[in-house]
Amino acid sequence: MAQNERPRRAGGVEPRLARHGGLTYLEIPATDPVSSAAFYERIFGWRIDRRGDDDLRFADGTGHLIGRWATGRAISREAGLLPYIYVDGIHEAVELAGANGGVVVSAIRTEGNLWVATISDPAGNLIGLWQEQPA
Repeated sequence: MAQNERPRRAGGVEPRLARHGGLTYLEIPATDPVSSAAFYERIFGWRIDRRGDDDLRFADGTGHLIGRWATGRAISREAGLLPYIYVDGIHEAVELAGANGGVVVSAIRTEGNLWVATISDPAGNLIGLWQEQPA
């Protein structure tokens, strides 16, 4: 067990999530949780757990971020708190976003040694994408 890792208690929080200061849970506003879940699964490869008709949960590829799509919340259409998701292929991710109910808000641009872009998901939530440029 790592120095700062806590053992999991029966029925308790998994150690991979109990990381001090780590972003581990998100509730993503959705008008249609099914289409939003499909979008995030196709673009980012998130694992989807369907617990009911409109109760869809996710875990990102690392397992360090979990959450669900929540109806009845305000859609994040403007950059306030703007999450950026790392992708291995930003050009493909932007293309997939547009083909799967999302919108390209700002095209891929260079920021230092990074490529960044902004898209919105099917509900209209603004999301940043980023990738390190190949050397």
